[in-house]
Amino acid sequence: MTATARTDPAPDAAAPVRPRSFVPALEGMRGLAALGVLLTHVAFQTAATAIPVVGPILSRFDMAVALFFGLSGFLLWRPHAAAARGLGAAPAAGYYFRHRAARILPAYWVVVAVVLVLLPNAAATAGLRVWVSNLLLLQVFVPLTLTDGLTQMWSLSVEVAFYLVLPLLALAMLRLRGAAARWRVPAVLALAAVTLGWNLLPVPTPDAIHADNWLPGYLPWFAAGMLLAELAYVVQPGSRWERIAGRRRWMWTLALLAFLLSATELAGPPGLVRAEPWQYVVKVGLGALIGFGLLAPLVLCDRPRPLLSAPVALAVGRWSYGIFIWHLAVLWVIFPVFGILPFSGSFAKVLLLTVAFTLPVAAASYALVEEPCRQFARRFDRPRP
Repeated sequence: MTATARTDPAPDAAAPVRPRSFVPALEGMRGLAALGVLLTHVAFQTAATAIPVVGPILSRFDMAVALFFGLSGFLLWRPHAAAARGLGAAPAAGYYFRHRAARILPAYWVVVAVVLVLLPNAAATAGLRVWVSNLLLLQVFVPLTLTDGLTQMWSLSVEVAFYLVLPLLALAMLRLRGAAARWRVPAVLALAAVTLGWNLLPVPTPDAIHADNWLPGYLPWFAAGMLLAELAYVVQPGSRWERIAGRRRWMWTLALLAFLLSATELAGPPGLVRAEPWQYVVKVGLGALIGFGLLAPLVLCDRPRPLLSAPVALAVGRWSYGIFIWHLAVLWVIFPVFGILPFSGSFAKVLLLTVAFTLPVAAASYALVEEPCRQFARRFDRPRP
């Protein structure tokens, strides 16, 4: 559920906004998104989502996935937005896929192996189909393969599908370069608008599989980040658009209002009850607003964000992928070890324990698996002229 981009081209003096290769506040925001996903799963497993008023809000912290997808859309589309304006070259396919695989797969495979071997409930159902589907991130296509400790990986499957599709999207917009680059923002908006209606289509699926968990249904969330990547090279410093989209108070208020609306019946019932197709449309639209609203001030305005850039926030951001992939496995261990029954309350206690044990596990995952694999992938990079 993460993407980093540290090799963007340096913009020239005429570029309206200068997206830096590394924006510290985005790292802090990614950490908050990971903790949001953790929070909503703890709330569900402790039945806190049934609490009046507060419960629906806790259940909708899963909208942090929209923030994850928006971050990926921005960071991975940014080199293509820059290349379209003559500010550098988009990454080669080999470089792109090698680094995406090194970033995602090794740590993920470790989690899958640990869960399917050591977690009792998961190991009891871990046949060949479950193993293959989870290792290849095909859980959203193969029935009954989402298992305890790994159910959150549906969104990682969607994320990896976006990684595979992104070069095709870039190829489709290849002609929108130079003078034609002004059409790139409308093209991204059109992509979001068209795919917003995906859940209204009668897509045939196998039993227990739902097309709303496939990439087309969540492309508007990625498109929110892609739109920001394009706007970063369009919005002029000091312009009205920068004062609006770059104003934290306005944009974060927009995101908050969209989040609160998502906690109502407009975005579907909380929990595992399936929503109506129109409610999925509303939920996806609100998620796009949440992602855009939270990220816009960070990428369209050069003002420092000390809280999101603080050392603690940056550390949690570095560990965010580990937090995401490990927290459910940790949660399933906490219940028997501390004698707590699932769905029996103790939300605050379970949340504290889950955070306390997930953070060091995530830190170890980053230090022992994620970062060494990324460094290994860099050995194959060729110096760019």
